Amino acid sequence: MINSTRASLRDAEIGAVRESGQVPVLIIGGGINGISLFRDLALQGVDAVLVERHDFASGASAASSHMIHGGVRYLENGEFRLVRESVQERNGLLKIAPHYVKPLRTTIPIYSTFSGILSAPVRFLTHRSGKPQERGALLIKIGLMLYDTFSRDGGMVPRHRFLGRRKSLAELPALDPQIKYTATYFDASMHDPERLALDVLQDGRSAHKSAYALNYVEAVARDGGAVVLRDNLTGDEFTLAADVIVNTSGPWTDLTNDALGAQTRFMGGTKGSHIVLDHPLLLEATQGREIFFEHEDGRIVLIYPLKDRVLVGTTDIEADPREPARCTEAEVDYFFDLIHHVFPQIELDRGQIVYRFSGIRPLPRHEDTAPGFVSRDYRVEVDESGGVPLVSLVGGKWTTFRALGATLSEKVLNLLGLPRLISTAGVPIGGGEGFPQTVRARRAWMQTHLPGAGTRADELLNRYGTRASEVWEFIESGDDSPVDGTTVSTRELEWMVEREFVVHLADVVLRRTSLAFTGDVDQATLDALARALAPILEWDDARRDREIAQTTELLNDAHGLTLPSPARR
Repeated sequence: MINSTRASLRDAEIGAVRESGQVPVLIIGGGINGISLFRDLALQGVDAVLVERHDFASGASAASSHMIHGGVRYLENGEFRLVRESVQERNGLLKIAPHYVKPLRTTIPIYSTFSGILSAPVRFLTHRSGKPQERGALLIKIGLMLYDTFSRDGGMVPRHRFLGRRKSLAELPALDPQIKYTATYFDASMHDPERLALDVLQDGRSAHKSAYALNYVEAVARDGGAVVLRDNLTGDEFTLAADVIVNTSGPWTDLTNDALGAQTRFMGGTKGSHIVLDHPLLLEATQGREIFFEHEDGRIVLIYPLKDRVLVGTTDIEADPREPARCTEAEVDYFFDLIHHVFPQIELDRGQIVYRFSGIRPLPRHEDTAPGFVSRDYRVEVDESGGVPLVSLVGGKWTTFRALGATLSEKVLNLLGLPRLISTAGVPIGGGEGFPQTVRARRAWMQTHLPGAGTRADELLNRYGTRASEVWEFIESGDDSPVDGTTVSTRELEWMVEREFVVHLADVVLRRTSLAFTGDVDQATLDALARALAPILEWDDARRDREIAQTTELLNDAHGLTLPSPARR
């Protein structure tokens, strides 16, 4: 067992923050955008404290479509600035985070030639969808030609291509034979969003010794120029004064501002749900590419392979951030309908769903604008009426997190009267530095940096990128044994506790590994993991059983599992 548990290290960090009582920048909200700001400020040498009321990247950031994309459909909204920034950031992330961001071939099935060509200008000018009408080949061709103009900057992806029915079905034989064309272009997938966010966070912590990130710490009130923070593990409260307060709590921005005494009406998020299927025939039907199309109701939907499963999404439904977002049975029916729309011969049943998830997008308030036409761009609001500037982020998405963090950082630096010292553009993220991207390079890297890891080498490199070498060195420096039914070991769990802020069993199952996402969690798995974590986190039997029960309830309620309630011991 390691000498100092993560709990004691976390206590020490909270103690250091409490003792200082003052920080130049307090960031409230530990999703990817707050984390990106944290990293950017740390690289400028600015003391900053980031607090997140739950685990890092466990809210909207954990409910994404696992895409890093340029947003070809934003062209129809006239959001050319956002598309340009998005494709530039996508191309950049393929270079600086290749361990988690990978090129993704994307195919659009097309059923007509001219459909939508008359209604598109109306949508462009009014941002009202009207009666849903499918986009035909001509309209999609125009859109992809424009998209190529933006996407080719940096030369990271090939140009789009069109195929007729015969060649399309030769490539994708399970597609609906009624299609007339397919259009194929490239975007990027994001294999482990929560781990990418963690890597960005680790970069910030490493860059500056006075940069602290605290999970399970909540901002509950404002006391003049200070914010009252609550440790959600102990219930203890303390105040922290700041020169600038930044609210990056996503869909909950207005609720956070309300707690801080500022009445705002910035947000109007919509719910997006997804399902994950263990379905070999559907997986084969995708041929390793994303199928991206407009359903008959006008929603943009996707089907794509990830971790030997198939991810299907997404919905776009008005939502209240005060209520938990859940994937409903009606949404599952919707997903099955859209799969049948594209792959009519593939049979589906709910037993093939291994995981479902739902979250609220941090969209701006949009009144009567249709959800699909609400801007995915972001803006920054500054309120200086309370003496201490309160900066609120409105909007934002995964693809542009680095650029968004830089924009927010610029605003904060100006408020502090400090210069920018370094740009984050092109700076490798965590385990993306030196990541081997060919089969030969991977083999050579693992032989050099993971000697003796054997069959675990691939798993470690996939999970940590080139940081796997540090993890393996840590694993080898102590007694280690596998945890039954999982891809982790006892010593690796110690690493996650010691270095990756694990506090609860759910942190491991949902965010430090893909066990829940891929459907590889059952009651025996939870029991084995909890027993392995107990001595590391100094849990007694009652706490261990409580962690199992709470994680079981969360998986069943929020993610559609049907695990039996654990027996009382």
